[in-house]
Amino acid sequence: MSVDRVVVNASPLIVLFKSGQADLLPQLFSEILIPQAVWQEVTLPQGDAASQQLPDAAWAIPVEVLVNSDIAAWDLGAGESAVLSYGLQNPGYRAIIDDAAARRCARTLGITTLGTGGVLVLAKRRGLIDSVGDRLESLQEAGLWLSESIITLLKQQAGE
Repeated sequence: MSVDRVVVNASPLIVLFKSGQADLLPQLFSEILIPQAVWQEVTLPQGDAASQQLPDAAWAIPVEVLVNSDIAAWDLGAGESAVLSYGLQNPGYRAIIDDAAARRCARTLGITTLGTGGVLVLAKRRGLIDSVGDRLESLQEAGLWLSESIITLLKQQAGE
């Protein structure tokens, strides 16, 4: 399935902005939706890269989302719940989300997801970047936790 339209959670936005890689999003996707709960989570802390840059990102489209009761039962954060609810209600959108519990919820409910590392793999496959290795390291320096096995898997998926 082609990935063209996405709904994005806070942590991927934060680490992509903080690592200087958020510009990949509009190059990869034609529509990038940010639920209001996520928008608030990213912009309320003042002074970091994401809170300063997201409001000016022309590609970021804020959207109101009603949380689905099946997702609310998982007791996830407000942002994760909104992202997954949108993905459940709109199957043509891929949810960009890293939280392990949220990804389990998504798998259970059949919501397609993509992690932040997967965004880099997609960028490599589409010829936007030369390598995922250094970029994964930048994500880690920006605060994204990735196990060695996930790093190895992402590099393999990118053909490295």
